[in-house]
Amino acid sequence: MRPGTTTRRWATRGSFTAVAAIALLAGQQAAVTGAQAAVAGSPAVTNPYSPAYHHAYRHGVVPTRPQLAKMRAWARSHPAAIHGTSANDLSYGGGRDAIGVTTGAEKVYLVFYGSQWGTQGTDSNGNITLSGDPSGEAPYAQQFLKGLGTGGELWSGVMTQYCDGVATGAQSCPATNTEHVAYPTGGALAGVWVDESTASPATASGHQLGVAAVNAAAHFGNTTAASNRNAQYVILSPTGTNPDNWLTQGFCAWHDYNGDSTLSGGKVTSPYGDIAFTNLPYLTDAGPSCGQNFVNKSGPLDGVSIVEGHEYAETITDQNPPGGWIQGNSENGDKCAWITPGTAGGSFDLTTGTGTFAVQTTWANDGKSGAGACAGSHPIVSNGNGGGVVNGGFETGTFSGWTTSGAATAIVSAGQHSGSHAARAGLSTHTNGISNIVQTFTATGNTLTVFYNVSCPDTITSAWATILLKDNTTGTSYTMLGRTCTHGAGWKRVAHAVTSGHSYTLTLRNRDDNDTADGAYTLFDDAGVS
Repeated sequence: MRPGTTTRRWATRGSFTAVAAIALLAGQQAAVTGAQAAVAGSPAVTNPYSPAYHHAYRHGVVPTRPQLAKMRAWARSHPAAIHGTSANDLSYGGGRDAIGVTTGAEKVYLVFYGSQWGTQGTDSNGNITLSGDPSGEAPYAQQFLKGLGTGGELWSGVMTQYCDGVATGAQSCPATNTEHVAYPTGGALAGVWVDESTASPATASGHQLGVAAVNAAAHFGNTTAASNRNAQYVILSPTGTNPDNWLTQGFCAWHDYNGDSTLSGGKVTSPYGDIAFTNLPYLTDAGPSCGQNFVNKSGPLDGVSIVEGHEYAETITDQNPPGGWIQGNSENGDKCAWITPGTAGGSFDLTTGTGTFAVQTTWANDGKSGAGACAGSHPIVSNGNGGGVVNGGFETGTFSGWTTSGAATAIVSAGQHSGSHAARAGLSTHTNGISNIVQTFTATGNTLTVFYNVSCPDTITSAWATILLKDNTTGTSYTMLGRTCTHGAGWKRVAHAVTSGHSYTLTLRNRDDNDTADGAYTLFDDAGVS
């Protein structure tokens, strides 16, 4: 928590009417629907005061607060330019290059672009500090992104309702969908690079920023399309620079991907697949216009987490814009930008495992009373309707949503209980000690179920499987499955009562004694709350 900061928790869901009016006044609706946009390309911006007017690549653009006032004034006097709304406003854009949303563990890379950032150091939290960073934006941004998906925060839960794999124009995801936006368990920050190979341009074009992102992909070793499928690169320009004329054109940030032919300077060639990136200027150069002190009276860096949080939330729900979840030109962050703290849907202080940070709300299609709303929290929607458990059936083919430790863990595609995958702890040969598969989640039902299949040709004194559960809300620990060593019994089900809204940590565990004559292992599958 920042010294001197008082944590405030605001009401985070407004009525559809009030929030829809905010979106309407912003004047960012287009002359075509989201479904048409997927066919025709980026829809035209009709509001001449929008920073995206005649700059289609500025997706999810955050206008400065004064610029938003001009946009609203124009929209009030041009009601014919605003099209009707529905209860659930964001629609799926059909994907671009088969990519709509970020479906795996989010990987956010911070790229400090230019030699002007100066000499590097490290603070007590392990964050990179820079002598050319007078406001301390660099360590603050790192600490913010590290904290997403920690401390039980549910701001990230809002985004998990959105998915790939639905029809163009769809406004919801079926319960069986397995391509939801992932919850960033354990933090979203994947890497930091201070690119001092050259000075950052005085006024970088969109193309130059895209090139910086492609260079960063190479730097981090993300040299395949698969390694960039769930990645985004935030290009932070140093103080005193004017990337894409942000200071004169009234915006704080935007995001896009390299393949957008409307980028100023042209699209960027990438040998590493599609590259999602954000143009994040040195926000404190704009003072209150880009969020300084917006939530906290003494919050000089409020705008950094508000604006970066806005672009992060939009990138994971519209990774290759406008192929994800959109309403004309508006994305989930645009519809809730600069709403006054303390009012319905207003910005607020979010507490995570790494501190407290000002953030804005984002749009939830499944908001209050079945209508959309700006929300600051939301139960985590897992792939395959797991009642809060993310990737409970391991159908992503990865441990997305889980953390692993110990002797040996793997995703397997044979012998599973259902679907195409299961998780294995231990090996059929032998391992030395304990293997753990762990997830912390917020329950959205009353019964937690886990399926397990133990292969233990040994004695329980030497090898076993167990399943442990801790209610983090009350501090109470439970043993769902006592130590078990059986062989050939097949899949078994174990269940335990949980309380909806409580945070839980589920541990799937196997132990083997390293005897080379046999190996004990356990398969786990279909963990979920109902």
